Amino acid sequence: MYCKCGKKAIVFRRYSGEKLCERCFNKSMIERVKKVIRKYSLIEKNDRVGVAVSGGKDSLVLLNILKKLSEKYPFDLIAVTIDEGIKGYRDKTIEIVKKNCKLLGIESKVYSFKKELGHSMDEIAKRDRKLSACSYCGVFRRYLLNKKTRELGCNKIAIGHNLDDEVQTILMNFLRGDLSRFGRTGSYYIYSNERFVPRIKPLREIPEKENVVYALSNNIEVGFSRCLYAGEAYRNNIREFLNKMELEQPTTKYSLLRSYDKIYPLIAKNLAKKVKYCEKCGEPTIGDICKTCEFLEKL
Repeated sequence: MYCKCGKKAIVFRRYSGEKLCERCFNKSMIERVKKVIRKYSLIEKNDRVGVAVSGGKDSLVLLNILKKLSEKYPFDLIAVTIDEGIKGYRDKTIEIVKKNCKLLGIESKVYSFKKELGHSMDEIAKRDRKLSACSYCGVFRRYLLNKKTRELGCNKIAIGHNLDDEVQTILMNFLRGDLSRFGRTGSYYIYSNERFVPRIKPLREIPEKENVVYALSNNIEVGFSRCLYAGEAYRNNIREFLNKMELEQPTTKYSLLRSYDKIYPLIAKNLAKKVKYCEKCGEPTIGDICKTCEFLEKL
């Protein structure tokens, strides 16, 4: 199996029929991310982008590619990591993030649940057996990412959601009948305000497996350990279904993403809710009290 340039290929993209060597594959990854950024105007001149970096393959591949693009185009980067307080997991990935940031010459900031909100994830998991740890974690992470990137002067938050993440979320929200979430899965947010930092997803058209190949071929140290509290059985079922469909029809994931993107502007516009400010903390919310304050009160 050989690349179009004549060298031995390391990747075969069944969905496009491309066979790529290491050099051509790496070049195509950067070009595809650049294309997504241009297509949706995700990053513009003089933007200050906070990159949500967990230490996993997707966020570190995103950080590396954005660093390369920032050397040619005028925008700034800062890595932002949320320490949930999961002993034996997050402490290890934070060290990996710091190593990568040092190599890339990117400033790194770490904010913890314990310091900012008063509770670590380990403490929360022991205290509340009824509500899943993931429910607390997702709400608190989004809250701190928005608040801290805003305080750092960022006008965008880049997250490492890949193609698989996107289509899984789209299908999950549709099957659950969760239209409000279904209308917030695009590559950008149509509505925002001065306290809400828009989230962008430059990797949303990159398959998960290709992020792994890019990380390996560029010697990027990443954390492959799994969160101790991860237990999304429903998402796993959706993942298996989509992977099976992709084997039978190699363009399934892209077709689903393209279909969603065509209807996204209409859905987002019609389902948009007026943003208020939390009566307790002042952060953006659609209710009188934000979910974070509601959860903190519960704890």
